Amino acid sequence: MEKEPHPLWSVTRRGFMKSSVGLAVAPFFGAKSNPVEVSLLLSPTPMSLPDSSQSIIGNYGSWAAGLRANPPKLSLRATPKMKLSAWKKEALPKVKELVASPPINQVPAMTVGKRYVYDGLEIEELTWQLPYGRPTKALLLKPEGTQKPLPAILALHDHSGEKYYGYAKITRTSDQQDPHMREHQAGYYQGRAWANEVAKRGYVVLVPDAFLFGSRRAYYEDVAGISWGMPKTGAKSDAEITTQEEIDAYNAWSSAHEHVVSKSLFCAGTTWPGVVLAEDQVALMVLSQRPDVDPKRLGCAGLSGGGLRTVYLAGLDDRIKCAVCVGFMSTWNDFLLNKAYTHTWMTYTPLLPNYLEFPEILGLRAPLPVMVQSNNQDRLFTGAEMKKADAILREVYTLAGAGDAYQGRFYEGDHKFDVAMQTDAFAWFDKWLRG
Repeated sequence: MEKEPHPLWSVTRRGFMKSSVGLAVAPFFGAKSNPVEVSLLLSPTPMSLPDSSQSIIGNYGSWAAGLRANPPKLSLRATPKMKLSAWKKEALPKVKELVASPPINQVPAMTVGKRYVYDGLEIEELTWQLPYGRPTKALLLKPEGTQKPLPAILALHDHSGEKYYGYAKITRTSDQQDPHMREHQAGYYQGRAWANEVAKRGYVVLVPDAFLFGSRRAYYEDVAGISWGMPKTGAKSDAEITTQEEIDAYNAWSSAHEHVVSKSLFCAGTTWPGVVLAEDQVALMVLSQRPDVDPKRLGCAGLSGGGLRTVYLAGLDDRIKCAVCVGFMSTWNDFLLNKAYTHTWMTYTPLLPNYLEFPEILGLRAPLPVMVQSNNQDRLFTGAEMKKADAILREVYTLAGAGDAYQGRFYEGDHKFDVAMQTDAFAWFDKWLRG
């Protein structure tokens, strides 16, 4: 039985967690993070069909879980003797076809709004305009006095049911922090702005707002024609959002609006993962072309929705030389049978499960290094399926002849990226980008 979230998360948050679009739950404060290595499976990872007649889609679960090939059609595990290059040549184009990212072929012009120094970091507030939507806002952080090109990290903020906010979730720019973001960081990051912390170690860090978050969010007045149901806006205006209660109401509305967005994007011939990926790749272009960045030493990381973004970006873009996926690794069966209701529509690419298991999206980056961090009591996933996902990634990397480039770690506690996990993640970046 799941426990109630920490009181930090309001009634609105608890209602959100029961909805079909909730992504993140509050962690148990004070949970210890002791990493546990999972032993390598040398035989193909077992993925037996569930025996239970019950699932989140009723007694149709076992039937639905049996529709896909096991392993999927383009899994490296299905053809273990295939050369890695041949597998990627076949699998990558198919995944990109299904993800269907909209083309954004040029690096947009970037504007620097402010420059200042805070807590040993030079900070730039950046803006760029994509071919659609409001300008993207981003924060860039680097060690004060940087004189030469440094390795760089694209820091990907979480979802957490908080679309009103973007990069502020994992950054800090003054001692006078937004009280809600202070609570957010206390709950998920043990009080740390992790983007700041990794920048202090000698990295240039860029934190962009994701599609439909922060500066990229949908305003009430942008949405017309929804006359009933939870996504109805009525006479609401974005200008009226001034209190935390109104921000909570916006976040609840934007959660209810997710299925509308996803279905509309399908009708446009694209997917939510595809749009997010395209925008993250633009941010990567912005980062890599800076004179203070070494473009051959780029990494990315994120918790929860940021971990999901890491799966797609690191799996499909080999400019990412090192990645850390935190709090978002399981199997399609886990989503299908147990946990789809706890996750955002940002997760799903139609028909992709026919071709690759979910962890194999990230496995497409082999032999490039990746660390996956999971929490044993994470209520967004089931423990057994997280372990299966870890075993699949280990098998893919072993088949690729790059077993040392994969590390899966399990920690005690609920959904979080706490100091112990950050320490391990930062050391992983140091090993591959600075070593």
